[in-house]
Amino acid sequence: MTQMVRKAVFPVGGMGTRFLPATKAIPKEMLPVVDKPLIQYAVEEARASGIEEFIFVTGRGKAAIEDHFDHSVELHNLLSGRGKAEALAALEGPTLKPGQIAYTRQQEPLGLGHAVWCARELVGNEPFAVLLADDLVQSKTPCLKQMLDRHAQTGGNIVAVMDVPREHTNRYGILETGAEDGSLVEVRGLVEKPEPADAPSTLSIIGRYVLQPDVFSYLERQDRGAGGEIQLTDAMAQMIGGMPFHGLRFEGIRFDCGDKVGFLEASIAFALERDDLGDRVREVLKRYG
Repeated sequence: MTQMVRKAVFPVGGMGTRFLPATKAIPKEMLPVVDKPLIQYAVEEARASGIEEFIFVTGRGKAAIEDHFDHSVELHNLLSGRGKAEALAALEGPTLKPGQIAYTRQQEPLGLGHAVWCARELVGNEPFAVLLADDLVQSKTPCLKQMLDRHAQTGGNIVAVMDVPREHTNRYGILETGAEDGSLVEVRGLVEKPEPADAPSTLSIIGRYVLQPDVFSYLERQDRGAGGEIQLTDAMAQMIGGMPFHGLRFEGIRFDCGDKVGFLEASIAFALERDDLGDRVREVLKRYG
């Protein structure tokens, strides 16, 4: 029987240099898409997918993330006293229950694999999810829930995947693919950021993973990969063959919010979806058509 996935890891220790000067004093994960920070979208996706424990791998200057998911007594009292019910509901939205949330620090920026490894003691010996807040997915069914539903059938490891232009393969972890079963693709190999001529396919991993705890034994070696960093893709590649490993072509639209244009596109797309904003945003966009 496949073990239920209860825990999710959120690597949030990055510096966000592509968004300077906005990220000089605030974490990039706190940049808002419409009126919610990126990290809140990731946490809400995990919570809607059945995740019970939320593990944040932070770095220096990330205290705003901890504050965001905590109670704000002063603000709560102010809004309550003024009868601001709608604002009060928005304030309480991101608050997690005591004991559901934990923080550990990545003391050096040594890559995604290293960030995940930093969470090993909090994850323990059970399967877990990893969500990268930079990858925002707009979908009817949360992307992670789609993955967990398939994981309950297959076990092993599952990564969210999408096709990218071949000239962009050197930005992603790329799959060497095997048999396909609808939206599910067998993973026979993984290559981190291959040059287009060397890429085994154009099917790339985005920032959603469901992993077995075995990955920690490979990350423990602290091997350096592309960019001189400890790559999660390299550790996952070493698990292929020993257990089921699949890529899931998820339903939905992924926005690369680590990129300025992708971030702006996400803001527009999520605003257009809102009943209270959609019509007004469409009118604004017509001015720039």
